[in-house]
Amino acid sequence: MLLRSLSLALIATLGGAFSAAAQSQDPAPAQSASQSQDSAAPAETQKNKKVWTNDDVKAAGPVSVVGDPKSKPRTSAPKTVSDSYVASVRKQLEKLQKQIADIDKQLTDLKNFSEGDPSNNASGIKLNKSYNREPIEVQMRALEDKKKDLQAQIDALLDEARKKGVEPGQLR
Repeated sequence: MLLRSLSLALIATLGGAFSAAAQSQDPAPAQSASQSQDSAAPAETQKNKKVWTNDDVKAAGPVSVVGDPKSKPRTSAPKTVSDSYVASVRKQLEKLQKQIADIDKQLTDLKNFSEGDPSNNASGIKLNKSYNREPIEVQMRALEDKKKDLQAQIDALLDEARKKGVEPGQLR
């Protein structure tokens, strides 16, 4: 009998706990449902946006144009550049390109020397007669950096000339 009363008490306690948990879960969905109804109400009251298609645009009639059709866009007069400026830029470009060509020869000589062939020295540098503490790779890297700097100078000079109105064909 004691066992039966304990089991009934346990069932009653668990049943009460389950019903309390179920009641505590029910209000939350009710709140979210009311919130969703509130948010749906303003969406319905908002004016629907018109989606235009090609057929709608054709049926709408003529399209307005902003601006005066009589006015024409202004064209700037072509800039005239003096021949002396073009000659000066051309001379600077030739000087920089000659320096790049010299660096290319030195790079070729260093590469040949590193491969063990110092006899193909066309630039006049006696690589096998002098002693340099820097490794050949470091010398080659320094020459490549110098070449990049010279190329950047050429690009800057060409940009400046272009901004002043010099045509690319005038510098060749």
